[in-house]
Amino acid sequence: MTLEPLLQLPGVAEAVERARIACEELRWHEAYRRRWREVRAEAGLRATRESASLEGARVPLSVVRSLATAGGSDHEPVAAGALRATVVVEELMPALGARGAAALPPFGQLLARLHAAATGGWLPVEHVGRLRTDLPPADLTGLGPAPSGEALAARVDLLAETVTSSQVPALVVASVVHAELLTLRPFRAGNGVVARAMARLLATTRGLDPTGSVIESWSLNPYLGAAAGFATGTPAGVAAWIQACSTAAVEGAARARSVADGVRAGALPGD
Repeated sequence: MTLEPLLQLPGVAEAVERARIACEELRWHEAYRRRWREVRAEAGLRATRESASLEGARVPLSVVRSLATAGGSDHEPVAAGALRATVVVEELMPALGARGAAALPPFGQLLARLHAAATGGWLPVEHVGRLRTDLPPADLTGLGPAPSGEALAARVDLLAETVTSSQVPALVVASVVHAELLTLRPFRAGNGVVARAMARLLATTRGLDPTGSVIESWSLNPYLGAAAGFATGTPAGVAAWIQACSTAAVEGAARARSVADGVRAGALPGD
């Protein structure tokens, strides 16, 4: 799979540039000079809340914060799983200002690790961290049929090769991986949390968001609609998805700036 032709789709190059500018401007906020770890950690809590919300686990930020400090996964298992996936992602993110490319685990191993973090404790153990074989996905059912067994494994391998070999801008790589994981739904459940966590990690490690603090927020119906458009494989559907991801990144950079302002001032923005 080659991603270079996607840059020629209508609106994609402009979308890439919009996201690049928004994230680059965020990078120079004063809070990132010495307190970038605080901003990243706070952004991670908010990204967790947004991801959990798309799974139907709508919890206030205070609950996510309590999960981070005191556990409570029995009461909020999906949100707790999304938080564990966030922890995995942030452990793999390079320090702000680090030189050289980030060394990530092989793609398949990383997928399994994220899935185990996201679903351990609420998904039957035989499905945790393991690609589906004969069962269909139990989530994201509005995105059409998904491959299984050998066909699924081959698609995941192809996606892994694409991530390794692609030199296109980070927005394109992260967007395609995000949507492909939603389309393939490689696991029995928990696919959305894994897809969003992987996209956030790739956006950071590939340089779009070196701060690791962009907070994407999606509304469920437009999100699924754009993902369904990508799943059709049509140029218009793929371009619209990448543009939607760009918009989410631009708006997410603005949310991150608000958090950075709060960290600098000692008064974080509310829910």
